[in-house]
Amino acid sequence: MKAFDPNLPGAANGNYFALPFTQQEAEIALVSVPWDVTTSYRAGTHMGPGAIIEASAQIDLFNSRVPQAWNIPIGTIPVHEELPVLNRSARLMAEKIIQCWEEGGNPLENGLGEVFEQVNQACARMNRIVYLQCSEQLRQGKLVGIVGGEHSVPLGHIKALEEHCGPFGILHIDAHADLRQAYEGFTYSHASIMFNVLKTIPSVAALTQVAVRDFCSAENDIIHNDPRISFFPDESLKEDLYEGLTWRDQCQRILESLPDQVYISLDIDGLSPELCPNTGTPVPGGLRFEQVDYLLFLLASSRRRIIGFDLCEVAPSGDDPWDAIVGARLLHKICCYIYSNNKK
Repeated sequence: MKAFDPNLPGAANGNYFALPFTQQEAEIALVSVPWDVTTSYRAGTHMGPGAIIEASAQIDLFNSRVPQAWNIPIGTIPVHEELPVLNRSARLMAEKIIQCWEEGGNPLENGLGEVFEQVNQACARMNRIVYLQCSEQLRQGKLVGIVGGEHSVPLGHIKALEEHCGPFGILHIDAHADLRQAYEGFTYSHASIMFNVLKTIPSVAALTQVAVRDFCSAENDIIHNDPRISFFPDESLKEDLYEGLTWRDQCQRILESLPDQVYISLDIDGLSPELCPNTGTPVPGGLRFEQVDYLLFLLASSRRRIIGFDLCEVAPSGDDPWDAIVGARLLHKICCYIYSNNKK
């Protein structure tokens, strides 16, 4: 590692947190996936990884819970060269379909069947790229984190973990259940990630959903009929809090639903919208930053092993870096906790 003084201002170098670690030196590999092809409301999450990298250079790397946090070897994996081009072209096609739905039409009845196929093929290619990138890092014994991008992007990572880790559970923090089947006709929609995980990755033995507050009737049926799902909606969390149950007690309930190996899937809109005002589909309510921090800290301190994670749906807006600042700080917290958890 090059000489690095964590007390000096961060010097932007294209790496997360302006850290000097090479890919070879890294023990945590951060894979950027700039993708928002199926975003159904506000686009822009493809800019999330770059904005987080830029904002992360100004973070102080001290963490009172994780000694020498500044020295955690976090590496930045370059964006795969296909993704930006593929995202632009597929997004333009997807917008035709989304517009047709918004105007009350049916894309399949309006000659857009081939466009559907092309978008789904592009998304499948993205999944394959992410799978290969993550598999390579896992073969080298690294912990892997995905930085999105819309919330469809971690499917390839989760598939790769199935091959390397065996059975595991997912801690899913999100405003949405993401259990829609092919939402808007897109097989790999951002709103379908957990449906696809449960359908295609049998090693996922448990899905614990936290802070969900926007979901449809079909998703509600899945939630209450799939025994793998433990559901802690925002409404129930707040009711329990108002009636005197501490956040620590609620966190313990959440953790008790998870098995020995845990993957963290964190959509930034699981947080209160003042922390992510420009995300694609913000919803009133949600968790405070320190609530998420404390939940992840308790998870890392438990007997469970954190095997990987994703942080998705951070969307910057113009000259306002707030969303990226929050995302960068949350990303560093997760990196600290997964590192300390795997050193126990």
